[in-house]
This record gives sequence, C-alpha cells and structure tokens, in this order.
Amino acid sequence: MRTIVFIETSKHGSSREAIKAAERLGYFTVLFTNKQRFIQQRTEFPDVHQMILVDLSSKEEIRKNLNQLLKQGKQIIGIMSFVHSYVHLAATISEEYCSTVISTDAIAKMENKVLTRELLKGHPNSPYYELYNPNRFSLDYFINVGKDYLPLIVKNPTSAGSKDVMLANNEEQLKLAMQDLLKKNEQVLLEEYLKGPQYLIEVLVHNGKVHIVAVIEQEITHFQRFIITGYSLLPKLNQRMNQSIYKAVSSILQAFQMRNGACHLEMRLVNGVWKLIEINPRISGGAMNRIIEVGYGINLVEETIQLMLGNVPNLTRKHSKYVYAHYLTVDSKGKVNRITGKEVTSEYPGVEEVYIKPRKGQIVRPPISMGDRCGYILASSDKNKSEAERIAVQAASNIEFFLDPL
Repeated sequence: MRTIVFIETSKHGSSREAIKAAERLGYFTVLFTNKQRFIQQRTEFPDVHQMILVDLSSKEEIRKNLNQLLKQGKQIIGIMSFVHSYVHLAATISEEYCSTVISTDAIAKMENKVLTRELLKGHPNSPYYELYNPNRFSLDYFINVGKDYLPLIVKNPTSAGSKDVMLANNEEQLKLAMQDLLKKNEQVLLEEYLKGPQYLIEVLVHNGKVHIVAVIEQEITHFQRFIITGYSLLPKLNQRMNQSIYKAVSSILQAFQMRNGACHLEMRLVNGVWKLIEINPRISGGAMNRIIEVGYGINLVEETIQLMLGNVPNLTRKHSKYVYAHYLTVDSKGKVNRITGKEVTSEYPGVEEVYIKPRKGQIVRPPISMGDRCGYILASSDKNKSEAERIAVQAASNIEFFLDPL
C-alpha cells in the first residue's frame, strides 16, 4: 500500500488540499497531528485514510508511529508537510525512511529568519537588519544604534503569518515593541522598513532549475499588525519585470543552494530593486493553491508532491485568468451569533469560491495575525485584475457577521 504520511495540516487551505491531491493520485494518506480536536472531528476528514494523534515535538514518537505503519504493511514513499515549522522536520525524517530529493539544508535555513538574514548578508536583494541578543548588548544601547535607521520592522525571528511583526516609527515605539517581544523570545530581529508594492512569488525548483509558477500582488492593511487582505494573481507581466523577478529569485535561491523543493518569497519593489521580506520553504497557505488553480489550471500542491516523490512536475498553464482573493475581517471582538450572505455571495457572477472560517459560538477579533482572518471571496476575470478585484469586493459586501459582545 503506497503511503504518504503528512505531518500536520490545517482544516482548510493549501495543506489540506495537499492531502486531497495525494488521495486523488491514488496514495494511502496518513496524517500525524497533535490537534486533539481533529481526532474528535474525524468524520470531517474523508480524504485522510488514517489519522494518528502524535506528539510532533518528539522525533522518537514520530519514528515509533512510522515503524508501526511499516509493520502494518504500508510502503511509505513520502513524508511531507505543508505547514509552517514542520516542513524541515518532515524532510529530515523522510531522508531516514524514503528516498528523497528535497534540499533539506535549504529548508532549514528558510524556516529560520535569522539564518536567512545571515546567509543573505550583503546580498543586493536583502535589506538592512540587526539581531538583538540580550547577552551581547543592553537594550538601551541597541535602541540608541537602531534609532538612526527608523522606521523599522520589529520581528520575532520564528514568527509566521504576521504574528509578532510590528512597525516602529520612533524611538519609544521601538523600545515598547522590543520589550513586548522579549517577554516571549530570547532574540528580536530588526529589519529596514521597505516602501513599495509587495508581491508574493510562488516557486518550484526542480533539479536546480527555478520555475516561477505565479506572481501575486498583495494588498496590505495595517491593523495592529500588517495583515494581507487581498491577493491579485498577475498572469501577464511585461518582459522587463519578468526578467528582474527571475534574476532576483534565482540569485537568492542560489545562495540557499536549493536544488529541489517548493518555496514562496515575499518581496517589495523598492526604487526598481527587489528586496526580500521573507522566504518560506512551502506554498503559501490559505487560498493560494486555489488562486493558482483557478487562474492557471495548475494544482501546485499536487505538482509539489510529484516533485517530492522524484517525478517531474507539470507546470504548464491550462488557461490564464486574473484572480483576486479578498479576505474577510471583523472590526470588533465577539462571539459569532450568525453569519449571513454566503449563498447570495456564492451566486454572484465571477465568484469562484466563498470560504467562511468561523462557526457559530466561536470568538473572533480584529486581526493581529493572518490566522484571525475570517475567510475569503475568490473571484476571477478574463478582462483585467481590476475586474476580478471589483467582483470579489462587491460580492463580499453581502457577508455580514453578527457578534455577541463579550
């Protein structure tokens, strides 16, 4: 029984769609999860053939469960994860149990923001940064040095999804942000605040060849944190922009020495120069796989699985559409009483998908991380990106959250 083991998943989005893709390809799917609620909601995961509650912080327990699968007669041909912070773990264990082509060293460096910045120090596409370590400097001394570079982005080096990422415009904000993050972290990363449009670039690397699968313009809304509320797939780029993106991405990935793997880069175009915000060794979560599938007919998680199994990914576009994903947020904290408008929104011409995340009784709040977003409207257009955005935003106006105050 040819088996793929997935280490953790989200209930919806790219990581879940990877499991569905594996099942569609004919593999027996096993999910190792440390989420007790998934075990309780087992019937909601029909694409998972076997679900096992595992302490994912223990490699020994993971190995124990893998060995049990082997005793059951399952042929494990792949161990993989599409969830932040488990990608490298899955890749290293896959090296023990399967033949794997994935560049595990590159993944380890991409997962760690400090290793990423140190690796790219002096690289033309990398911005100014400083790492604060309390054992090396006093906080006052470090702030005194950093104030000359304001405004600055203050980050938890292990954060994901805009969690613990703050903008400091002045010395007081810098001090407060650092003090806040030092309560939870031993180190704090300061990065140059970059002005310019921001793009997300989805990439597969196969045998050292870089394939830019999609370029997505991001719309960023500044709540308490920087939250991406819109994604616009750009199927047509002028030759100059195409070449400059490819050159920057290839140069960065060459520094990581990635030969095989998936990643996405968030970059800003600053005075004609591409600057790296961050890089992650996986497809983006949320609606990203669906955005690319609707826009190009490419199921990127499926092609990533093919790559990880040593096969040649098929990245040929079947069609080309403009796609916009508009994310939903709430303005106040409260308990969901009811949500209306989903059916009307789904029937809106041009709407491809409506996803509402919270359920009745769940507490929602204005977003301080990407995980606080409440769903999305996905729309497409054959005309232009403005049309796709207009459809998504207008359709989203039908969705209304009724909250009971806490």
